[in-house]
Amino acid sequence: MDKFTSLTGIAAPLKIANVDTDKIIPARYLKTIKRTGLGEGLFAGMRYRDDGSEEPDFILNKPAYRKAQILVAEDNFGCGSSREHAPWALLDFGIRCVISTSFADIFYNNCFKNGILPITVAKDDLEKLMDDADRGSNATITIDLENQVIQGPDGGTLPFDIDPFRKHCMLNGLDDIGLTLEKSGNVEAFEQKLGAERPWL
Repeated sequence: MDKFTSLTGIAAPLKIANVDTDKIIPARYLKTIKRTGLGEGLFAGMRYRDDGSEEPDFILNKPAYRKAQILVAEDNFGCGSSREHAPWALLDFGIRCVISTSFADIFYNNCFKNGILPITVAKDDLEKLMDDADRGSNATITIDLENQVIQGPDGGTLPFDIDPFRKHCMLNGLDDIGLTLEKSGNVEAFEQKLGAERPWL
């Protein structure tokens, strides 16, 4: 998993509440277990018309937001089924951070396991960030995880909270496998000791 220390990028405003995981990545894209290639299906029901052409009014199809790395979303983002393909699709598109007032628990946990930083902010603060994101290509926001601060395009800052353990994992690029590998020395020592004490095992 890639480390997340700080990120400066375009923020796209997604002014829709209760965006469920089926909206993030429709079920027809769940046939693969690969993490790559899913960015094409991100928000497919909203990004594409029935004939497969792009819906020009959808935010990520607008020229200013095609390379957005931050998503500013309304309440209850990531609700619905527990598909891990949802953060995979966001990440494959290029989204490394999602900011909202609330997240569904499973989606929230899956983000951390895949290198996406979900940030929860108050409603008033979300409105300010939406205003910043509305600036199009000038909507550059910096996420400083080390100092737990969001910096807007005008230089204003907004602190955010994060669990210390999750912060450690993100800063060091540790998913569940990485956390286990950190203990590989202890595991090997235990196995050697066990082998010496109980060679018949």
